[in-house]
Amino acid sequence: MNETDRLYQTTDAFGRVPSGLDLVVSLTGFSDAGSAASQFNEYALGALTSEPVAVFDNDVLLDYRARRPIIYFNQDHVSDYSPAKLQLSLAYDDLQQPFLLLTGYEPDFRWEGFIAQVLDLMDQFEVASTTWVHAIPMPVPHTRPIGVTVSGNRSDLIESMSVWRPHTQVPANVLHLLEFRLAARGADVSGFALLIPHYLADTEYPSAALAAIDSISAATGLILPTDSLREDGREFVSRIDEQVAGNEELQRLVGTLEERYDTYMEGSALKSPLVDSEGGLPSADEIAAELEKFLAGRRGGDERRPEDWR
Repeated sequence: MNETDRLYQTTDAFGRVPSGLDLVVSLTGFSDAGSAASQFNEYALGALTSEPVAVFDNDVLLDYRARRPIIYFNQDHVSDYSPAKLQLSLAYDDLQQPFLLLTGYEPDFRWEGFIAQVLDLMDQFEVASTTWVHAIPMPVPHTRPIGVTVSGNRSDLIESMSVWRPHTQVPANVLHLLEFRLAARGADVSGFALLIPHYLADTEYPSAALAAIDSISAATGLILPTDSLREDGREFVSRIDEQVAGNEELQRLVGTLEERYDTYMEGSALKSPLVDSEGGLPSADEIAAELEKFLAGRRGGDERRPEDWR
């Protein structure tokens, strides 16, 4: 591949990457319920030692009008411009074990070219395994552990962790394509779809980021720091529980979700945790409306309503 065909630029760290590392991938985009991927990316890049290895070209891969960069307007002039970043980094866990970390946005364009070049990078570094995470909204209660659907070819992870195994057609994201290409090669790959309470899908739900970390650790053995996230998660859930405790209708709705979840996990005849035997489902809007005051304060402490985030 010549320089003009490449979708990325390498850094000085490129030549220092050991061969045979695990690759962890988390991209924001089509489905990021509970801001799982965006929280994980921010947390991992902030809490771990890392350095970029390859930085992808925004002008080729990003639709700026759909995801506009952020500027800071200082009274009468622009004092800062913050473009999106899609990059491959060399990172280290708490035990200083190295691994590769691909973070940033899901490309808007050139999916086949992007995946081909990611695979080329993986070949150069002789990547041992690939683990990726994303999150989808599901009618499950926040009072139960976050479940996952595991895809890929790691049968050990599928058998031990995957709580929902549907037969369904869904819109793909670019990492589905990466998984598909890797599986065709016979390379080790595992994808974790986190099942996030649908009434918390538009929030920054700390437990979603924790579930992402736990899934990555299960697949790779990496030890990632979680103390501050766990404290944030306890506070978040405690405040939700206060709202539920003070509202009988909310208690009934959450109780219904708990009953369906528990019945499904006990191995009932239900085909999925989505619906009961009659196909009914509490409305996400009903729950979200009752939690509006709480949820409105979750993003940067501002006063926006949940519907303003969508």
